[in-house]
Amino acid sequence: MKDDMGVISTNDREIKLFYNAETNKGMQTLGYLKSTKHKILSVDYSKTKITATQWTELANRLRKPIKELINTDHPDFKKQYSGQPDLEDENDWLKILENNPKVVTQPILVNGDRAIQIDTPSEVMAFLDRKD
Repeated sequence: MKDDMGVISTNDREIKLFYNAETNKGMQTLGYLKSTKHKILSVDYSKTKITATQWTELANRLRKPIKELINTDHPDFKKQYSGQPDLEDENDWLKILENNPKVVTQPILVNGDRAIQIDTPSEVMAFLDRKD
């Protein structure tokens, strides 16, 4: 999948990190990236609004439905949305991401046409070492 059509511009020489600076996982992932020689563009989604189109593109790059980007166990999600059975439509999940990005499950790394959600910050190195 080439990025010519996407709204998130990427290239193989730059790493884009979409993360929440208010979380340990986000800050540790950023730290790992800064320890490499790669050019990094970091987007802190707790401060920078990411559009529905961009969230959709990130989910597509990850080959996941929008819903899987969201931590439904997050306290903010539970407080606002638990007990709402009508969250079936992709647009409903996109609205949650746009209005409350803190519920995103993990930092997202994009390099060229590859993307990964980071579970543990050490996964950064394995992702950067892969050349597929």
